Amino acid sequence: MKIFNTLSRRKEEFVPIEEGKVRMYVCGPTVYNLIHIGNARPMIFFDTVRRYFEYRGYKVNYVSNFTDVDDKIINKAIEEGVDAAVISQRYIDECKKDMAAMNVLPATKNPLATQEIGGMEDMIGELIKSGHAYVAKDGTVYFRVKSFKDYGKLSHKNIDELQSGFREIKVTGEDGKEDSNDFVLWKPKKDGEPYWDSPWSKGRPGWHIECSVMSKKYLGDQIDIHGGGEDLIFPHHENEIAQSESASGKSFANYWMHNAFLNIDNKKMSKSAGNFFTVRDISNKYDLQVLRFFMLSAHYRSPLNFSADLMEAAKNSLERILTGVDNIKAAIQRDNKAPISDAELSNLEIAKVLKDKFVAAMDDDFNTADAISAIFELIKLSNTTLNEASTAEYAKGLLKVIEPLCDVLGIITERKTEILDSEIEDLIEQRTQARKNKDFALADKIRNDLLEKGIVLEDTREGVKWKRS
Repeated sequence: MKIFNTLSRRKEEFVPIEEGKVRMYVCGPTVYNLIHIGNARPMIFFDTVRRYFEYRGYKVNYVSNFTDVDDKIINKAIEEGVDAAVISQRYIDECKKDMAAMNVLPATKNPLATQEIGGMEDMIGELIKSGHAYVAKDGTVYFRVKSFKDYGKLSHKNIDELQSGFREIKVTGEDGKEDSNDFVLWKPKKDGEPYWDSPWSKGRPGWHIECSVMSKKYLGDQIDIHGGGEDLIFPHHENEIAQSESASGKSFANYWMHNAFLNIDNKKMSKSAGNFFTVRDISNKYDLQVLRFFMLSAHYRSPLNFSADLMEAAKNSLERILTGVDNIKAAIQRDNKAPISDAELSNLEIAKVLKDKFVAAMDDDFNTADAISAIFELIKLSNTTLNEASTAEYAKGLLKVIEPLCDVLGIITERKTEILDSEIEDLIEQRTQARKNKDFALADKIRNDLLEKGIVLEDTREGVKWKRS
């Protein structure tokens, strides 16, 4: 298996730190609003990477954080007049709903920045002690970039040419920097902001330190793969390397993987341009399986253009796969118990060759576009060889090859059966009667069953109202 390593700028053979195990960290979203489709690309892609490693028999420890303390979160909390934790928890919950709808598996661990402050203080203390960081007069702590001789090795930037202007909002004490490239590890609080006590000032951590600390805690000093969008290469991932390797004295991540940008109708997505879409926006028009399929239709290192036409094409392509799987299942249900024929055995050998083609594509830096092509060839094989006389054994053989490959890509082959309005009303009436009978267990079961089908109930003075989520 070969992976394109951003660090070396070439494909390298994957060799895990521990045989049969993969330690992978992927930077998660800052939770101040609903996730947008740009957030969705790394979520979907790295979920697919995780699935493929598991398909190949690896045990994957997959960690992806939520940044739940940030200027944008604080500003939104001030606007709404609530605690910042209310905002972050609201959008963590909404993010998890969207991830589930995209069939993104839950990570092994989703750590929250606010729950790891102690570890951040410990690492900052170590960096100060070793001379890699220093405290300004106002209590701001900066990382001393020139103390780390390999700074710039990921982004391939020359330190002498770098300009200041990292992601953090400039704080009072910026003049306390020894060098314009030094970046914040800890910042003093402003009025109205959440803060934590530290040896240096009452304040909160900088953005970069959280991932170094969470990766170390849940995966160890050294990890196999670190991933994220290419916008994170500099400064975020560059700074993570500097912090982590200065603290541990060891190489941080062996393979760095970055997905390319997502454009909208060949333009950069932005609210000001009016082409900004959340995942929830897309879900109003498409099943999010279509969005997932679309995201995987191009190689992850290639820029991806989002448009209505391309989404329709993805919808139609996904439908071809699902219809093909339906045809196989129909052949199984016909339950023709005749012995499998020589022609069918020959076709199953072709299916195995196509499965190997899928594996070869995924082994080549997770080329999902070519992997999808192999699935289409399998669907074509099944469509052209299955008929009323096909044996159940042959159909089962085809399904045994196709379904696991679809699962690697997160394609759900089981059709959703949408509940009818009349069925919803009947169940609401049953729930109402159950409550009258004080059978609250049944009432709760009906409510939960409807919720699983995407139906949200709201008890009001005017009666029960419902909506599709």
